[in-house]
Amino acid sequence: MPEQATTALDTAASGAAEWTFADVWETIAAEVPARPALVHGDKRVSWRGFDRHADAVAATLLDAGLQPQDKVALYLHNSPAYLESVFATLKARLVPVNTNYRYTGNELVQLWTNADAAAVIFQGTFLAQAEAVRHRCPAVRAWLFVDDGAAACPGWATPYRAAATDRAATARARRGDDQIFIYTGGTTGLPRGVMWRQHDLFMASNTTGDPEAADLAHVRRRVRDAAPPVGLAAAPLMHGTGFVFAATILNRGGTVVTLPGKSFDVVELLDAIDREGVTDLCIVGDAFCRPIVDALDAQPGRWNVRGLKVVSSSGMAWSEAIKARLLAHAPDALLIDFLNASEASGMGRALTSAKKTAGGARFQLGRNACVIDESGRPLAKGSAEAGRVAVRGHLPLGYYKDPVKTAATFPVIDGIRYAVPGDLATVDADGTITLLGRGSTCINTGGEKVFPEEVEEAINAHPDIADALVVGVPHPRFGQMVAAAVEWAGGAARDEQALLDHLRGRLAGHKIPRAMVPVDTIGRGPNGKADRPGVTARIVAALAARETEKAA
Repeated sequence: MPEQATTALDTAASGAAEWTFADVWETIAAEVPARPALVHGDKRVSWRGFDRHADAVAATLLDAGLQPQDKVALYLHNSPAYLESVFATLKARLVPVNTNYRYTGNELVQLWTNADAAAVIFQGTFLAQAEAVRHRCPAVRAWLFVDDGAAACPGWATPYRAAATDRAATARARRGDDQIFIYTGGTTGLPRGVMWRQHDLFMASNTTGDPEAADLAHVRRRVRDAAPPVGLAAAPLMHGTGFVFAATILNRGGTVVTLPGKSFDVVELLDAIDREGVTDLCIVGDAFCRPIVDALDAQPGRWNVRGLKVVSSSGMAWSEAIKARLLAHAPDALLIDFLNASEASGMGRALTSAKKTAGGARFQLGRNACVIDESGRPLAKGSAEAGRVAVRGHLPLGYYKDPVKTAATFPVIDGIRYAVPGDLATVDADGTITLLGRGSTCINTGGEKVFPEEVEEAINAHPDIADALVVGVPHPRFGQMVAAAVEWAGGAARDEQALLDHLRGRLAGHKIPRAMVPVDTIGRGPNGKADRPGVTARIVAALAARETEKAA
């Protein structure tokens, strides 16, 4: 196995000063107080204002009686209040808990109960949902209402803006052990809270070469000397991809731009990139990038995106063809397709630029990553065997209140603790890996394994396809068969035969879908992920309807 890396417990035991996000952000606010920290439409918040607003919200939470490491749920769209609330919780040694803003009713109760939420900061848009569940969440002692013009603050909540009025919070000595929760999406089961120590999350997402031991003087020098990035979080902050991206921009003393719209609006996004001089953009694969390049192609010259230096994505396939179209408009950009998970950072990445193209689902392994077989042994280069991607180093503590799942996902192999989220891959002769997908989505058709992501990539390479999702559905002979929900591009003729001919040149016969069901939309969530069980049910129903029509 690879040589042993420093573990979270080793770092904590060493006595070395550890990083906390609040200490870093306070240091930056003191160093560059007038620099913009947050931009949201025509609203701008300086680093001084960012720090003061967070101070005041922290004081309000402490006044409510919250104790160190109590949990604070954030039920918010992308906005300055989201990042201010995160900053406030970290200042007060509380734990921020992301909440999917599509959740309602039982989903909210389950999440906030599982997290032991002691406070909830929610947006006016969600007043009805919060009102409906608050009596079912008796552990919540404080409700902060963020006014977005959708409703008036109820008597049982505290207006966020009043809470964010200048006042100082009681100082608490922070520790690298202080936690941040990142709840998983839960599309295949109940959401689970991934527990990150702040020091480990800071180091796992370290983009500025900060040393292992916390050094705030180093931060001050770096912020003074480096040109600050302007990062646009198109991905939702309530998902790990968007939040970690925003945190890294703030760690660099930069400006985080968020969009006022409540759903993805490509015109709003491109306007903001052009207007704010965005240098770093966070998206979610083709679900975000295809509309971007469609708009740029349709209206050449309307937007200037040549200032983009880095465009990053994680969590969904980002096809080579779409990347090439983006580079035609932003030729100096570096496109980074990260192989990350809520439970693991640094598994791998694929870099694409005008000078270098990364093919398909191939990734360079991270320096602390490997691909292991069922016994935990690393796979040899060029092996045809599929294994699981594993990463060591700075890892989460595990899943909150779920020791069984923690032990399964974070095994100790030869005395070294790894994160193994379930991504399957083969190791190519040159040491790169080809990502096959998650084992839980693998289709077994007549004893042959088919990984949906590979088939989806081939379908999405056809110019007339806007999106696709591949699943396994029951088959009387083969157990399962490969089926696809296909979203055709606007205006394209639904030529299924041409699509099949396209696939035959790219896939083995057993991987080609036996059934393709056209849909108006795949129905992806704001994080770009789709509800595979729901889509499977739609396909099964459509196929059953076809059989009924044939019988009639």
